[in-house]
Formats: sequence, C-alpha cells, structure tokens
Amino acid sequence: MDRSSSRWIALSARVLAGVVWAAAAATAAFAQDYPAKPIRLIIGFPPGGSNDVVARIVAPKLGELLGNQVVVENRPGANATIATEYVAKAAPDGYIIMLASSSPLAISPFTYSKLGYDTLRDFVGIAQIALTPELGAVHPSVPARSLKDLVALARRQPGKLNFASSGNGGMPHLALELLKSLAKINLQHVPYKGAGPAAVDLVGGHVEGMIIDFPALYPHVKAGKLRPLFLAADKRIGLLPDTPTSGEQGYPDLIAVNWFAIVAPIKTPRPVVDRLYAGFAKTMAAADVRERLLAQGVETSMSATPEAFASFLRAELTKWSKVAKESGARAD
Repeated sequence: MDRSSSRWIALSARVLAGVVWAAAAATAAFAQDYPAKPIRLIIGFPPGGSNDVVARIVAPKLGELLGNQVVVENRPGANATIATEYVAKAAPDGYIIMLASSSPLAISPFTYSKLGYDTLRDFVGIAQIALTPELGAVHPSVPARSLKDLVALARRQPGKLNFASSGNGGMPHLALELLKSLAKINLQHVPYKGAGPAAVDLVGGHVEGMIIDFPALYPHVKAGKLRPLFLAADKRIGLLPDTPTSGEQGYPDLIAVNWFAIVAPIKTPRPVVDRLYAGFAKTMAAADVRERLLAQGVETSMSATPEAFASFLRAELTKWSKVAKESGARAD
C-alpha cells in the first residue's frame, strides 16, 4: 500500500468517526429535549374497553412526569390491527407510541391471514405496564351460576348459547375457543367491534354471555346487571372475592390474562426508549395510578427492562400460536 492510499484510508476513517460522533451527539441532544411537544398514545379499541381505561388513567401522570402532554387517541377497527399498523409505519421519533395488548401483538399474527406489520420486526418494546384477567359472565336470564352449570347447559343446548367478544381473533375470542375445547362444548361466537358495544348488548340480553377483560364487565356486574361465573386466572380478584377461578371449578388450563404494553416504531432512538421507560416506571409506581387501576381490576406489572419485555413477548407469541392453531380460530 503506497503512502497516498494510507493517507486516504486514515482520512476516511476520521470522516466516518466524525459522522458517527455527530449522529450520536444529535441523538443525545434530541433525547435530552424530548418530549418537546405532546406525545400521542394510540389505542386500537373504542372507548369503554380495558385498553382505553388503562390509557386514560396512565396518560395524565405520564405527561406530568415527562413535562409535556400525553394525548390518548382511539383508532379502533379490526381488533386493533389497524392502529397497530399505523404505529408501525409512524415516524420513529417517540411522539407516536401505542398502548398495545396481547390481541394485536401476540394473537393476531396467528389469526389473520395477512397483517401490515410484524410484531418482532416492526416494533421496539418499551415495557409491559399492567395486566388483568378475563372474566366470564352471563346475562341474569341464563340459568347458570357457575362454570360447571354453564358447561352442563351448553351440553344440553349445543350451539344455542351466544357468547360475545370484542372482535374476531383477539384474546376474548381465543379464551372462548379455549373453553370450548377444554369443556368439549359448542358455544356460538358473536364478534363485536370492541368490548364496550359487546358489553352493552350482553346487558341488553341480545347475547347470553361473554369472556372478556375484567374492566369491561365489572361495572355491569357491580350494578347487578350481569352474573359473574369465573375468572380465567390462577387467583381470585379482590373486587369480586366470591367469584372463583376456572381452576377452582375444574379447568386449570383455562388461563387467559390480558396484558398491556407500550411499543414504538422499531427505529426509535434508544435514548428516547430509555426516557419513555423511566417515565412509565415512575407512572406505574405512583400510588394514585396504582389505586385507580386496582379499582378497575387492573394490576400494575412493570417490566424490569425493555429487553425483559421483548423476551416476554416472544414467549407470548409461542403460547398463543399454539392455542390459535389448535382451536382453528380465524379473524378473516
């Protein structure tokens, strides 16, 4: 190698190092000023569902801690896959993030024939922040007061009981299919465009039952308009201490616990991810936030790190792919 070539290589290395340093400095400066404008927290479901409940409790405290407003924006449709695709394609600057859950991230990849996003490829996970069990309930006119009663009734009347869900291919749908498979019964699935509309029709007696996130049904149960039968979880919940778990009633494998997590577009800078993680960690540790969530039947559950959430998400994809395959549940 001649002397001029050596000088050219050395100069190129210095230029490259300068570019890398400048990019790193720009990213650090951006993160230091972040957020300089309101953050949009996208929800894939209409008002009335558990995602919306969690978002509206969390957003004000998060905005207070980050020093700028966090605006909750509902973009319902197709079991939250429309909103999830929107966030996947958004600018990776930390100003559009999503409060997602198991349905669009861990279940829809196996119940939709085609999606406009890939859970692991298109998102950076910030953290899991909370969870809530699925609650099974029926209209008071249904002559069932336990899961055992429901199974017996369904066997006497195969295909006659209509059970609502928040949409095809989501966790409530998969929880219903899991119950049908474990109990060997035939319940008719009726999908709705969100938990709120489904719960309203259940209260009105247009369907007989429903298995869905606890917050969507609890107000109606508390008001005496619905009868709770079981929790698809491994422990009871304080708000309904007399409602047994599915395991207590002979179905220990009927476990469906929905989780809520924050994700952002994949190329969101790491300093911004860290800033968001720290903000959510403080938010979820705040006593007033924890108390308001518990009053809705939601338990805070903060990931130890963004990487810990990524590992959890991979495990959830494995779990629900098996349930979707064995049940044959489809969203389209």
